[in-house]
Amino acid sequence: MLAGRPHRILLQAINALEMEDIDVFSRSRIIETAPLGPSQRRYANAAALIATALEPVALLERLGCIERHFGRKSSGQRWRARPLDLDIILWSGGVWESAAPDLAIPHPAFRDRAFVLAPAVEIAADLRDPLSGLTLRQLFHRLNRPKPLDRPRAPH
Repeated sequence: MLAGRPHRILLQAINALEMEDIDVFSRSRIIETAPLGPSQRRYANAAALIATALEPVALLERLGCIERHFGRKSSGQRWRARPLDLDIILWSGGVWESAAPDLAIPHPAFRDRAFVLAPAVEIAADLRDPLSGLTLRQLFHRLNRPKPLDRPRAPH
């Protein structure tokens, strides 16, 4: 198990992705964000564009091995602090449906998470979500556009 600040762990994990059958073509800068859920730890987030012949299930297993190498435990509370969380957000094959409970591509929540979209836009802004047809840039702008204020209706 390796320890360290979230930024350093994430950088080491991205470097660990580079293997005989995985090529990292691009990575975003690393941003720091507040946690979702009860954790007090701040998180480091980034996106990487990779190429591999591995099917998504095999890639997910490889990501799990990297997570465990950096100290992630597979048991416990869902939203607890963890040293590393690697996800497959999109896949060049479009939609992946699997019996694996932890794998759905596109990732079901990525459209609502600025900490996923902001780094992804840096490296693949024109990549399209296969379900909505929108680019990552469009999804990010939709998420961050000003929301209209609720105005009281005038009495009739």
